[in-house]
Amino acid sequence: MAACMSENGSERKLEFFLKVPFPSEREATIALQSLSPDPEPRKGGITKNLDLSGQTLSVRWTADEARILRVSVSSFLDHLSLVMETMDAFGPPVSQ
Repeated sequence: MAACMSENGSERKLEFFLKVPFPSEREATIALQSLSPDPEPRKGGITKNLDLSGQTLSVRWTADEARILRVSVSSFLDHLSLVMETMDAFGPPVSQ
């Protein structure tokens, strides 16, 4: 995890990075597909990008305000926790 403040022209943006390792590439893909459909509810001030590299899900947020960033990251972590608990409860994914 990492957080930093960067300047984009005259704008100051907050950035937060999160990398989540999974036991398999299939589980990482399931998590990505489960978490991707949820766009940010607010139409400005924050962006969230999800990317998959092997077994690792990477998430990058960029926000105008710390409060908006905190709410978005907290909500994402709640959803991620639910996805991981669900995968754990049903066992490893079956190959298709």
